[in-house]
Amino acid sequence: MKPRNLHTLHRLATRQNGHPPLVFVHGGYVHAGCWDLHFLPYFRDLGYNCHAIDLSGHGASAGREDLDSYDLDHYAADVAHVVAELPSLPVLIGHSMGALVVQRYLERAPAAAVIMMAPVPTTGLSACTLQLTSRQPDFLAEAARAVRGKYTEHTVKVMREVYFSPDASSEEFAAFKPLVQPESTTAISEMMALAWRLPKKRPKIPALVIGGQLDALFPPSLLHFTAAGWNAETCVIPRGGHMLMMEPQWTVAAEKIDRWLGEKLA
Repeated sequence: MKPRNLHTLHRLATRQNGHPPLVFVHGGYVHAGCWDLHFLPYFRDLGYNCHAIDLSGHGASAGREDLDSYDLDHYAADVAHVVAELPSLPVLIGHSMGALVVQRYLERAPAAAVIMMAPVPTTGLSACTLQLTSRQPDFLAEAARAVRGKYTEHTVKVMREVYFSPDASSEEFAAFKPLVQPESTTAISEMMALAWRLPKKRPKIPALVIGGQLDALFPPSLLHFTAAGWNAETCVIPRGGHMLMMEPQWTVAAEKIDRWLGEKLA
């Protein structure tokens, strides 16, 4: 495997719980810092060794100049580089686009279990984007501003309504703003046409699909389509938005994941 200059956040437990390590994969337009506010400290303190990767061209990883050439398979290979350095098979936790990345990784390699948070629906981005822009006509324009760091008052309003629940505070959204960055146009195109891709063989491992009740990007009614392909348990977090790991309801999501891991990894 050709070496890649990837940045990974390592949050190692001082007291091990005997469970596999956790590998966290962020979604599109953000980087691994989204996990570091709540989830990484929480699971580290529970005894898990936690690793959150900046995918190629994201965060502190190399490759920003080639970002538009990366597809989901490239991102899956990034995950493979991190997994190859671990002493045992991990639990993969992917959010949004990251849920697709871990699914793509699992077409080629095993894991102890998989958790897909607010996953891109099996039907792809096209239908969801149309529905979202009918409710938020300014979303695409304001998202483009956010990617450039050019926030206006209206940009904040639109992005907050799309990515967070109404319960999110100004401080919680402020922590999200510096995470936003450009995404690969190749990966976006691939996700737009996802419905046309034939499903591959999936490993029979424990799987959990979890989403927010108030997710404006990917409504919870679509979670069961992802879950069906994995024979997965489905969980909807009451009043949760899209950025579950940064929401006021993050503790509910984290506690659910911890309980599920305890049951499946016992």
